[in-house]
Amino acid sequence: MSAGATGRRWLAVGRSDSPDTRTAAATATRSAMTGPEPKLVIVFSAITHDPAAVLDGVRQVAAGVPVVGCTTHGEIGPGGPTDGTVMVAALGGPGITVTTAVAEAVAGRQREAGAEVARCAEPLADQPHRVLMLLTDGFVRDQESILRGVYSVLGAGVPLFGGASADGWRMTGSHLFAGDRVLSDAVVAVAIASEAPLAVGVRHGYRKVGDAMIVTSSGGGRIQTLDDRPALDAYLDRLGAPREAYTDVEAFRDFALLHPLGVQRRSGVEARNLSTEIDLEGRTLGGGSAIDHGALTWPMIGDETSILEATDGACEAAISGLGGPEPVGLLTFSCAAIRATLGDDGIRREGERLEKWAGGVPFAGFYTYGEIARTRGIDGFHNQTLAVLAVA
Repeated sequence: MSAGATGRRWLAVGRSDSPDTRTAAATATRSAMTGPEPKLVIVFSAITHDPAAVLDGVRQVAAGVPVVGCTTHGEIGPGGPTDGTVMVAALGGPGITVTTAVAEAVAGRQREAGAEVARCAEPLADQPHRVLMLLTDGFVRDQESILRGVYSVLGAGVPLFGGASADGWRMTGSHLFAGDRVLSDAVVAVAIASEAPLAVGVRHGYRKVGDAMIVTSSGGGRIQTLDDRPALDAYLDRLGAPREAYTDVEAFRDFALLHPLGVQRRSGVEARNLSTEIDLEGRTLGGGSAIDHGALTWPMIGDETSILEATDGACEAAISGLGGPEPVGLLTFSCAAIRATLGDDGIRREGERLEKWAGGVPFAGFYTYGEIARTRGIDGFHNQTLAVLAVA
């Protein structure tokens, strides 16, 4: 489909909409494998494709090259977002070095799993520029603990980038790819080292409403109380929500998509999606992301204009973070909840913004069940956010 390169580093992207899974995967991979010394193949596949057949098709073309990837809620690349396709990004050249790792049976030991996979970056410690890309199972709760496990090994010196696998909003289970294996309840990590800069950008398009509310009780990925009140009611009251949002699941979901919960972190206020695990009976809030007791939170509000401005901001931050060199390509991970908020016309406009910022170099990504982007501090798991990795 498209390729960007210097003399020593390249990134290329291929996509196929063939209904035959092996054909789609092989075709997309062949289009992406354009440069010398391929070091990594990243696969973003619609959940409608058989995952084992996806890997079969990729391996037909990319034998001997490390393969990682996941299923999606839509595939992002040149020409706009799509559904039902297989998209492949390949990265290589003598100026790039890659190591990979996998942790399985992650649920219940998220922090340990994060520490396990983080160690794949240690052999690259002497390289001038590094990033750790993480692909996680979107159905594993408390993903922040995975990142804290990574931090316990690598500290703050290695930026993190990644996303949580999706299943097309079916909410029945997603898949990760690692080598020739299809996984769930896992974390797949890729340490990328380069002789040239690598930079991460992240933005959400939401602003805080009112004063901070304190998490006064939480556990199991849920907030029980905010300011000692039932969390769901405190959140809806602050926003002046319509009465039906208090009692009807669909009404709450529609309202919450436009109003994530902001959580104070050292790096800023991160957005949390509240629309997927709704508890009208218990009046709790959450979406699988742990929010600690004592945390400062705010209801948030945004619209298409602010979300698209955040698209610009994330791209600009990643590209400017390269410090001058032009990118050879971008990886762009957006949120399934953003897709639901923007609708088909809105995500087309989001794709146009991404294409403009890419400026002719290839980009690839997917709509996720959570985005990972951390350039400082311990935390870095986001919802309703765009995360961008720029590769020079």
